[in-house]
Amino acid sequence: MENNKEMRTWLDDLGLDHPLVIAGPCSAETEEQVLKIAHELKDTDVSYFRAGIWKPRTRPGNFEGVGALGLKWLQKVKAETGMKVCTEVANAAHVKLALEHDIDMLWIGARSTVSPFIMQEIADALQGTDKPVLIKNPVNPDLSLWLGGIERIYSSGVKNIGAIHRGFSTYQKTNYRNIPEWQLAIEFQNRFPDIPLINDPSHITGKRDMVFDVSQTALDLNFDGLMIETHYDPDNAWSDAAQQVTPATLVQIMKDLKIRKESNQEEEYNSALNNLRAQIDVVDNQILGLLGQRMKASDGIGELKKNKNVAVLQSKRWNEILGKMVLEGEQHGLSEEFILRMFKAVHQESINHQEKVING
Repeated sequence: MENNKEMRTWLDDLGLDHPLVIAGPCSAETEEQVLKIAHELKDTDVSYFRAGIWKPRTRPGNFEGVGALGLKWLQKVKAETGMKVCTEVANAAHVKLALEHDIDMLWIGARSTVSPFIMQEIADALQGTDKPVLIKNPVNPDLSLWLGGIERIYSSGVKNIGAIHRGFSTYQKTNYRNIPEWQLAIEFQNRFPDIPLINDPSHITGKRDMVFDVSQTALDLNFDGLMIETHYDPDNAWSDAAQQVTPATLVQIMKDLKIRKESNQEEEYNSALNNLRAQIDVVDNQILGLLGQRMKASDGIGELKKNKNVAVLQSKRWNEILGKMVLEGEQHGLSEEFILRMFKAVHQESINHQEKVING
């Protein structure tokens, strides 16, 4: 699969003067709930109304969606509001039913993208459709697996495709439900700049009060749109209650977001500058997180040395590390002077942590 400007034709044809917005409840619960939310989103910047009707849950016993009945409700949304509608499909049977009910756009979830067998089954069922199909990143941070899933859909004759960045699972406790790993999304853009890339701040954050900040970061990184879960009574939603926002909140978010436009040379420069600065902010945050993890490891070393009455400073080990880092730094275009200063500072902080543990 090669980058092709025609990949974004389906999005360009919408003629939007703002990023694409896909919004609606995590799960379709009742016909009344679906229609009430849809009418509250009518006449806003929302282009596609979303609702999950088949819900892949981590453990059995949780609400797994209303099933095919929800497709009738989405048809009513189209008829009553004029909005396009979309839902998630996870197997060939879902695809067949969604196409039979003329659902305007389909997306494939992270739990499906992770399996080439499932993706091929879905690709075969989608063969030749002109409906836009969006592919979420797999649950694990694997760019090749994500691109492989997209390639399977593309190879089946589906030319109207897009990608959804929803973050990645991790065993570590962080502020995010799924860590964004922005650098991976940036690499995706570099590889395929014309595949529309949509950000899903709801699943990245898991918290409604973080949705705006992640949305703004995505727009600063030139994402093409947002998918935001929306419910008129989010606290009592049947699934993912904590991450859904009300329609009124969504409208305010859309008003407050700063959109970077390119219409002349100066604005093009500012947009490029903001994009690069946003990338730097992302990497800087990653560096801080990694340094925090390194110091936790140093605390553990301090405990071991304390128990065995071993000296903090191990000169031989330190000199080996420093020499290795200087050589590796050169391969990344980093000067020896910078590497020495940076790692000496890191080393001193590590010693401080160990001394605190030993003397504590």
